[in-house]
Amino acid sequence: MSQIGLSGSIPSVNSLSMTQSIDPTPRQNFSGLAREHHRMALLYARTLAGEEHTARDLAQDAFLLAWQNWAKFDITRDFASWLRGIIRNKWREHCRKNSRVSHWDEEALSELENTMQSMPETGFFDELKDCLDKLPETLLSPVLSHYYQSLSTAETAEQLNTSEVATRKRLQRARAALKTCLTQKNSNAQD
Repeated sequence: MSQIGLSGSIPSVNSLSMTQSIDPTPRQNFSGLAREHHRMALLYARTLAGEEHTARDLAQDAFLLAWQNWAKFDITRDFASWLRGIIRNKWREHCRKNSRVSHWDEEALSELENTMQSMPETGFFDELKDCLDKLPETLLSPVLSHYYQSLSTAETAEQLNTSEVATRKRLQRARAALKTCLTQKNSNAQD
């Protein structure tokens, strides 16, 4: 399943605790946190932007701005939350410059931030990969095409030689199956 980029070690989303002592100036501290939170930043930016190219630009701009302001970073704050705030502001800036882009309202942005904060610190992407591995090929193929290759529903349908209606239904079933699988894994972890 290496084609979807979920193999290997997965960084935690909120690993910088408030009690962790770091010197906010050295390049190596920033570099380590940037590597650790890169996937989360892309995921968050992709959720906001809805497409890969803009998401990568947003994440890159956010990391650049974070680096430029690293000396001002308050070590009592969570790095992931700080970075998401920068991405959110970059997204707002992008929306102002591109009036054709659909905007998120503040309530939806707050809900997304709450969801990101409640994500487990470790293992989420490993659990997602396990759940993806359990999907039958008829559900996995549309997920990989649509979400990991950023193809539209029409392009995914064409690639799979199915109708758009069938593709949308398969994506809906795949999302439901993934939600069920992840919920079960989460409830098993809490027991």
